[in-house]
Amino acid sequence: MSSGGEPEVQGTKVAPQGTQALDAPDNGTATAGRSARVPKYYTLKRHLLELTQTMPPGSPVPPERTLAADFDTSRTTVRQALQELVVEGRLERIQGKGTFVAKPKVSQALQLTSYTEDMRAQGLEPTSQLLDIGYITADDRLAELLDMKPGGRVLRIERLRLANSEPMAIEITHLSAKRFPALRRSLTKYSSLYTALAEVYDVRLAEAEETIETSLATPREAGLLGTDVGLPMLMLSRHSIDTTGEPVEWVRSVYRGDRYKFVARLQRP
Repeated sequence: MSSGGEPEVQGTKVAPQGTQALDAPDNGTATAGRSARVPKYYTLKRHLLELTQTMPPGSPVPPERTLAADFDTSRTTVRQALQELVVEGRLERIQGKGTFVAKPKVSQALQLTSYTEDMRAQGLEPTSQLLDIGYITADDRLAELLDMKPGGRVLRIERLRLANSEPMAIEITHLSAKRFPALRRSLTKYSSLYTALAEVYDVRLAEAEETIETSLATPREAGLLGTDVGLPMLMLSRHSIDTTGEPVEWVRSVYRGDRYKFVARLQRP
C-alpha cells in the first residue's frame, strides 16, 4: 500500500482497499454521525479513475473478470463503473479489443470558424469524408431559415469529420441551391465550404446563432463515429448569416460527447 491510502498498481492488477464507503460531503441534511451510503460501483469507479490517471492514453484497462476478482465484486458492478467512465470520456471501449485509457478531449472555443480552422488551431489534421450530397425540398421551417419559398431546392451535404484520422462528428449542411448554383462542383476544388463560399460567391459569414443540446447516438451514428449505441452526443445547430444580413446555411452536427468539449468566453452585458 502506498502512502495516503492510494491503491497499489502491480503490472495491470489493482489491489483493492476494501469495501468501506467513501466519505460523503456534508450537505446539511444528513443526520449527525451518519454518512450517505456510497454504491459499490462508485467506489470501484474512483479506484479505476485513480489508476487510469497514472497511465498514458491508449493503455489497456484490466479485463472485467480481473477487476471483479481483485475487488471481490460482480462483473455487473465492474461493467457499470467502466461504462460511466466511458460516457465521461475517461475510458474508450474498442469493440473486439477491450477498454483503454482515452485521449484528452478536444477543447474547442465557440466561434464562427470552419471545422478545418478549428482542428488546425488544436494542432490536429482535419479531414472529411463525404457521406451524401444531393438536393431536397425545403419544408416550411427550412425555407424560413434559408429565406426561400417552401418547396424550393436545398443542397444537403452530409460529411463525416475526422481529426488525425479519428472520427469526431457527423455534419449535415443545408444551403439554398438557387443562391449557390454549381456549389457541388466548387466543393471538389476547395477543402473548406467557407472558403468556397468566399472565393466563388463572394459570401462571407458575419454571425451565427448556435444551439447546443444533448442526444444519444443512434445505431448509424455509433457505427460512423466508432462509439457505442446510446452514448451521449453533443448536438449543435448553427444558423449562419453573411455580412449583408442574408442567411447562408443551417447546419446540424453531432459530436462525440466522449471526445469533445466546447468552451465559451463570457462577458457581462
